[in-house]
Amino acid sequence: MNSNVPTTQNGNDQLDLARRDLLKVASVGAIASALVPYASAASAQTGDVWDKVFPKSDLVDHRKVRFTNRYGIELAGDLYMPKSRGTSMPAIVVGGPFGAVKEQSSGLYAQVMAERGFVTVAFDGSFTGESGGQPRNIASPDINTEDFSAAVDFIGNLPDVDQKRIGMIGVCGWGGMALNAAAVDKRVKAVVASTMYDMTRVMSKGYNDVVTLEQRTQSLEQMSRQRSADAKAGSPEHMKEYNVLKGGEPQFQVDYHDYYMTPRGYHKRAVNSGNGWSLTTPLSFMNMPILSYIAEISPRPLLLVHGENAHSRYFSETAYAAAAEPKELLIIPGASHVDLYDKVKIIPFDRFEAFFEQHLSA
Repeated sequence: MNSNVPTTQNGNDQLDLARRDLLKVASVGAIASALVPYASAASAQTGDVWDKVFPKSDLVDHRKVRFTNRYGIELAGDLYMPKSRGTSMPAIVVGGPFGAVKEQSSGLYAQVMAERGFVTVAFDGSFTGESGGQPRNIASPDINTEDFSAAVDFIGNLPDVDQKRIGMIGVCGWGGMALNAAAVDKRVKAVVASTMYDMTRVMSKGYNDVVTLEQRTQSLEQMSRQRSADAKAGSPEHMKEYNVLKGGEPQFQVDYHDYYMTPRGYHKRAVNSGNGWSLTTPLSFMNMPILSYIAEISPRPLLLVHGENAHSRYFSETAYAAAAEPKELLIIPGASHVDLYDKVKIIPFDRFEAFFEQHLSA
């Protein structure tokens, strides 16, 4: 846990902290969503322009793809395939972090795993990035879980992929979504959650579960009133000055800013890169705990990976306790939460490769 994150507050200070926890929701940030018009999404999909925050690999083929989820929302993805490949190949779908886009961490994970012999797809969640859905920059524990299964639909129907050899990786807030998807989607043969957040837990209970019933009720009352204001205005209001540091923030928020708001990881389409979520985004997360059925991933294998010094480590520890065998919790010495976004010398790709080679074997 991050020692800078207070576990108790008093009076209005505690309520303000709870509200910030509910609305900042884990890893989010820059430039109001109106500045990222959805109309640009279709044109952005033409050609094969490299617009990622990580360098392109010479060992894989890349192309932009589109597919539709069960709710009729068109999702945008990046498909990575090993240049040296055969038929009936194993495949992995990759999503996350929460509020990021496929040009960031999920794309890096997908490209590296493609270098190691897997067909992979990284995708933008519904309502974000280049994917469809209106209004923009909102999230749903149900629809975003479905997005993972839609990616399985897509990749499983590629001619070079064996439908019986599909795995899943979820990063940060989409780690929890991946676990939820794997529990219900029995086509997924193995799942990895890296630096995982349970978004329904942090939005309903705050960091370290400190939100009281009174604070939860006041937050819900506030968001309920916001719904009325949004309905009157005809569009949702979004967070302002998202991921902007003003001084005195806990280290994990500084770390988020360092990734999403600097050249290291900034991407204009990412919610976390200054484009705030809608103010009512937490509503559907407040009473839908997504890890209720984590034990039903079994007998398929689960690998949880977290940094030793991550403020979010407790999410993986409690998920591991609730999961059934076979399961593994791998703690990366000295690593923070955000280290597992893009530090390739720290992210345990060798372990991922061995895990999927074992469990996606023909």
